[in-house]
This record gives sequence, structure tokens and C-alpha cells, in this order.
Amino acid sequence: MKVLVAGAGIAGLTTALSLHAVGIDVQVIDGVRALRPLGVGINLLPHAVAELTELGVGAALADSAIPTAAAVHFDRFGNRIWSEPRGLAAGHRWPQYSIHRGELHTILLRAVRERLGADAVREGLRFEAAIEGAEHLLCRAYDRATDTTVELVADALIGADGLHSAVRAQLHPGEQAPRWNGIRMWRGIAEAEPFLDGQTMILAGSNKAARLVAYPISRAAQQRGRAVINWVAEVRVDDEAAQDPDWNRTGRLADVLPHYAGWQIAGLDVAELISASGEILEYPMVDRDPLPHWGTGRITLVGDAAHPMYPIGSNGGSQAILGARVLATELATAPDPVTGLARYESARREQANAIVLANREMPMDRILHMVAERAPTGFTRIEDVLTADELAAIGTGYRRTSGAHSGPGTRLPSTPG
Repeated sequence: MKVLVAGAGIAGLTTALSLHAVGIDVQVIDGVRALRPLGVGINLLPHAVAELTELGVGAALADSAIPTAAAVHFDRFGNRIWSEPRGLAAGHRWPQYSIHRGELHTILLRAVRERLGADAVREGLRFEAAIEGAEHLLCRAYDRATDTTVELVADALIGADGLHSAVRAQLHPGEQAPRWNGIRMWRGIAEAEPFLDGQTMILAGSNKAARLVAYPISRAAQQRGRAVINWVAEVRVDDEAAQDPDWNRTGRLADVLPHYAGWQIAGLDVAELISASGEILEYPMVDRDPLPHWGTGRITLVGDAAHPMYPIGSNGGSQAILGARVLATELATAPDPVTGLARYESARREQANAIVLANREMPMDRILHMVAERAPTGFTRIEDVLTADELAAIGTGYRRTSGAHSGPGTRLPSTPG
């Protein structure tokens, strides 16, 4: 069996490693001329870390990432609302990791090239179309280096090409644009003094107005007594016309800073942190409606191509990793590719779609908005603001949107490490 993976992001590279681990030949293509370690921070939940450890990259993750020990919610004035342990501190066998997406991508890309060969990932090849035959697929890709179209033959095609997936567009023509929920997001990274214990994620405010998420992502910085902090600023702007929800651009400090003037959270000066960042990214919080089916025959989707979701509960990368692992298992144990891909979709689609819909409800944020409404100028004791049941609902909401109930995921018996 030979599998073609379109897209060399987190989902595509994890798929390639997982397929190789069970003895399946795989080729990865990506439209960019050169893959680079881009992006900002990403969280990997314990069940995803377990799968990456099974793939033999656990040591590399531990060398680069911060094992997140807790998540703490504050109001906009820095008053503590609720906290919960994460990863090992919560009793999981595996840590929850906070890491720079570029570092995670580099770890996976290096592993793919070392195990599958230097040519396993071909850059500058953009997927265009696939024609399915009785015995194989004929895939066309645009070669940016030669300005020509090349043809690739495979037994199965996996679309791992993200939110604007060309493979998904072929499978589901006429699909509407991504759905924007009215929240603008700015993201950045800055080096600063560590806050709290140096391993805690903080969440402050409410995205009914303005919300902040911040967490450290660099083991190297921690070892020298500093913190590289990833921050996410979410501001609701429902009155702004959403003519094009697909924007992704360099953000302006002047646009984001006024929303966080005077914010002091856990000893962190939020405006100072944002101002100290290099490049700021800006984009809308979007997802897509869940699909009734991901693929047909010899073609399917994985990761954001299959189930793009709001960035709530540390889900995007983690669900992509779980999907890649299940996909490889089903292809390795099925009598033919069509059966294997159908089994993969049956195992994963409903669960992933449920998380997409749960994220839209934003169950945690509803409680945080209640705090802002009941205590608009702050509070001394959270018990004077929320009932015990309302406090418990925050943790329940997190577990619903994180998919933490799903357990450690599927194990591949032949994976190294």
C-alpha cells in the first residue's frame, strides 16, 4: 500500500510517522517552497502526548516543552476564580505540554526525514485534484519550481491540508466559507520573568468582551530562569461586518493594546507583555460546520481539514494527532484501503464533530461572563459571586471541550519508543 498525504503540518507529519510505523509506504507533499518553524504556542493534551511518545518523540518534546501543571482562571482585575491541575499534576500518566508550534513541527519533520528518508516530504507541490480508479488514485499537483503539473499514483489520499483544504474542497464542492463567531484574535510571544510557578496557564476575563490566555512554552528559557510566554487576546466585535472571515494578517499593537490597558494578572503586566512581543498575528475565530462524511472511497481527511474547531480546550493539535494514529491503525488492519478509511471515519468522525459543536457553546466562558456581570468591579471571595454548582460547571465545561474523557487514544502495536 502507498499513501499520499497532502499537507505537512502537525496532522500530516503525525500521519506519515504513524503510517511508516505500521509498515505503510507514505509520501507527503506541501505547497510551500520551504517548510519553516512558524507559528506561536500550542497545547498538547495528555492523550495526544501519549501517542507522540509511542511514536518515539517523547524525549524531544520533554527537552523543548513546558509540562503544564495547572490552569487558573481570573477575572479581568486579577481575582482568582477557579483553578484545576493539568497533566501529571492531575493524575494523568502523561504530561500536558505547552510548546512553540514551530518547535513541535521541527521535531516531527526531523523524525519523518530521518525514518522515511530525505525525500519523504516534497515541498513546493500543491495538491490540485485526484481521480479515483478501481485499483488506485491518480493525483495531480502543481510543481511551483517548474511551473508544471505532476502526477502521483497512490492507493489512498489523506487530506491534511488545513482549514482551507483543497482535498476537502474536492470532496465537498460548494461548501460555505468558514464560520466566524464575531471574535477577533491576536497572538504573540514575548520573553519575560516567569509568573506563578512557571508551569501554569492563566485565563482572564471573558470573551463576551475581552479575554486573555497566557502560558510559558520554552524549556530552554525556563532553564535560564526566564519564560517565553505565548499569549492569546480574544475580543468580541459583533458589530463589525464579517464580509471576509478568512483574513489572516499581521496584527497592529494599537488595535489590541487598548483592550488590556491596566490588566495585572498573576503578577503579569498584560499590556507590557503584549508590547514586548515581536510579530503579532491577527485572525478571526472560525470553524466549519461538521461534515456528514469526511471522505469517499480512497480519499479522506485528517486534522483541521476534517474538523476545524474553535481554539478552546487545547483541542486542535491534540485531535489531529489522535486522528492520525487511528487512521494508521485502521489502514494497517483492514483488508483494503477503502475499508480502512471507512473504519477510521467511523471511529473518529462523530467524536471530533461533537467537540466542534461543544466548542461553539463555550461552556466555560458562560460562567466567566456571569462573574463579570455579577462583580463588574471585582470581588474578594469567589464564593460570594458563584455557587458551588456554578464553579463545578467550569471544570465540567473544560472536560467536555477538551475531549479529556476520550482516554489515551488508540495504541499502535508496532510503533517505536
